[in-house]
Amino acid sequence: MDGQGTSGAAEPSGGAAEPSGGVAEPSGGAAGLSGGVAGPEALRPLVDEVLAGLAAGARRRGGPIVPGTPAEVAAAVREALAEARGPAALRRLAELLAYGAADPADPHCAAHLHCPPLAVAVAADLAVSALNPSQDSWDQAPAATALESELLAELAESVGFRPDRAAGVLTTGGTESNLMGLMLARDQRLGPDVELNGLPGNVRPRILASEAAHFSVQRAAALLGLGERAVRTVPVDRQLRMDPAALADAFAEAGWEGATTLAVVATAGTTDTGAVDPLHAVADLAARHGAWLHVDAAYGGGALFSERLAPLLDGIDRADSVSLDWHKLGWQPAAAGVFLAREARTYASLARRAVYLNPADDEEAGYPSLLGQSLRTTRRPDAFKLAATLRVLGRDGLGALVDRCHENALRAAELVRTTPELELHCDPVLTTVVFRYAVPDPAGSDRVNAGLRRELLRTGRAVVGRTELPGHGPGRVRLKLTLLNPHTTEAELASLISAVVEAGKAQPGARGTARPAT
Repeated sequence: MDGQGTSGAAEPSGGAAEPSGGVAEPSGGAAGLSGGVAGPEALRPLVDEVLAGLAAGARRRGGPIVPGTPAEVAAAVREALAEARGPAALRRLAELLAYGAADPADPHCAAHLHCPPLAVAVAADLAVSALNPSQDSWDQAPAATALESELLAELAESVGFRPDRAAGVLTTGGTESNLMGLMLARDQRLGPDVELNGLPGNVRPRILASEAAHFSVQRAAALLGLGERAVRTVPVDRQLRMDPAALADAFAEAGWEGATTLAVVATAGTTDTGAVDPLHAVADLAARHGAWLHVDAAYGGGALFSERLAPLLDGIDRADSVSLDWHKLGWQPAAAGVFLAREARTYASLARRAVYLNPADDEEAGYPSLLGQSLRTTRRPDAFKLAATLRVLGRDGLGALVDRCHENALRAAELVRTTPELELHCDPVLTTVVFRYAVPDPAGSDRVNAGLRRELLRTGRAVVGRTELPGHGPGRVRLKLTLLNPHTTEAELASLISAVVEAGKAQPGARGTARPAT
């Protein structure tokens, strides 16, 4: 990689007295501290260096992702690490990071549930990084402890929970939140001290989730000692919504009686199509069989900001626990996950007492502790950036961003529908468009669609998602646009679709396969 750039970073200030060992004590510049009264001034020139490096790297990249192969990118990283030394290193490495990034702010970067964060949220996150509070005890984060509690009360109310009865915590994302929901389900049904190997033979703990549920459900079952095979997958319809009749059949099957079903996981916003399971129907069945209902709304939870889309989540208030992720349809830098439980009493098995963090007499004296709300100990106050965003933009402002992304998905779907070479899988629900380059032969279709996506990556033209529909055999590979940039224009969407078509036509076996326009 070329061009190291010049540095304007402040050098450690001279003139400081040396200790007896002869080594100067750091008092500024790169060796200064970010906290205290002098912290902002120590940060200012270094932040300028980072911003300059980010701008230079984005200019060099010139598109949604660095062009080249993985091996070429790794070689560029090694070269930059070898060259970056001294005061100029910070700008050099920031430039490397930006140049070698997939930039979700670029309209052609549309593969994943990976949002371009709002500048206000990033600025708020800088404050957290500078102060470095940890929320495992009140005396490390007095204001942040109170702020998270206030924010969680607001979010609990937004999903229909009673704030005075609910409990929750900020998490690293849906994977951690889903683990927490299923942990509480296990503890409520079997008890927190259960020895799974000692259960009677007719008690086989099971979890029901759709075929389109997130893979973290299986991972959580394994971590909880239930085993991945404890997750029974329920068939879905074409939009990838759970089939309530199939769920009822799963409850009724021999060996899957409600007495051994710990939980049902409903998905509000599947990763591939953004589909929302029929929440009321699922809640009815879970209640009938005494199963915990966990709703994974890591993606779809953003619809709660939108008057237009919020009705999709009707019934989420009947859940026992909910996952939300504001680093998806909330435009926060990761991590910004949220876990909510409808009843605080169900949180009892997570309670912990560490005498050096939350001694009982401190709590009796009015010093609160969040230690028993999380699976983690050291935990940064990720609630701050979301609270700042909500106060600056308001719920209506975030709702407008959700609506723009939904509108872009509808526009992109129409472009796919009217492009002869492409085939739309289903209408968008949230902000995701699933489609493929049309090739009659199933195996050929899979090769062409997988190949065109890699070609777009290699040339740095676009980052398009890849998925596979449920089932078996060839013909299931699909392309996916996850549209989370509210500033993307219709012309930019058309350019992205054109890039997909051009890359498809260049694939072996793709010519002459266009379907008639409809």
